[in-house]
Amino acid sequence: MTDIDVLHEAAERLLTAERERRPGSPVRDLLGDSDIAAAYAVQQRVIAAKLAAGARQIGRKIGLTSEAVQKQVGVDRPDFGLLLDDMLYRHGDAIPISRLLQPRAEAEIAFVLAEDIEDPDVTPESLTRAVAYASPAIEVVDSRVRDWDIVITDTVADNASSGVFVLGSAQLSLEEFVPRTVTMRMLNNGVEVSAGDGTACLGDPLAAVAWLARTAIEFGAPLRAGEIVLSGALGPLAPVAAGDELSVLLRPLGTVSVTFTGGEQA
Repeated sequence: MTDIDVLHEAAERLLTAERERRPGSPVRDLLGDSDIAAAYAVQQRVIAAKLAAGARQIGRKIGLTSEAVQKQVGVDRPDFGLLLDDMLYRHGDAIPISRLLQPRAEAEIAFVLAEDIEDPDVTPESLTRAVAYASPAIEVVDSRVRDWDIVITDTVADNASSGVFVLGSAQLSLEEFVPRTVTMRMLNNGVEVSAGDGTACLGDPLAAVAWLARTAIEFGAPLRAGEIVLSGALGPLAPVAAGDELSVLLRPLGTVSVTFTGGEQA
């Protein structure tokens, strides 16, 4: 089997799992445990198929930035994926659980960019200029791999285990708050299921965005003005199911909430 055949088979395995709504086998039997370049090549094929079907890229996500989340999923480094328009929900929306396979929620800070970031020597000053505003966000990660049995190549190939995400309505500039000092509480049906703060995200959510900016340049696809960047989890993941009402409070950014319904995907 050629390298191209391997990449195609891995991408088809993930796309089939999503299409059939049934998690499948890991792809590390094809890619190995540590070939990150091959895993991103598979990710590109998965995204290309979705773009060809009519989806539109609207941002990027950084995964595995929290030590707690890394331990939960058994990996030891960040990764990134792409955000598509059909993944976006807003504060107060209902998400049909049928569009997800093995969903887990995490609280994050979302940054919306005002400028392109094309210089790999990202400084705090240049990053501050590049960010238009930040909003509270929930990322609902998901895995096309059965039982979340993943290593780094599995999750990278699977678009960094992306599912959907929810943006809150608040919009604060970086002059109005300091991301690393943000505190987080996540409640599911009124019960706290996760808590944390900005330092859980690579020590500072802006450090995570800087990492993504440099990495995106290395991949030949710099971050662009208008993109949404999900900067990474501020605390542990929590599973969600139909009937759940999830609410996240990020101080001082505000609240973002969403419900999960048992209905079919719209």
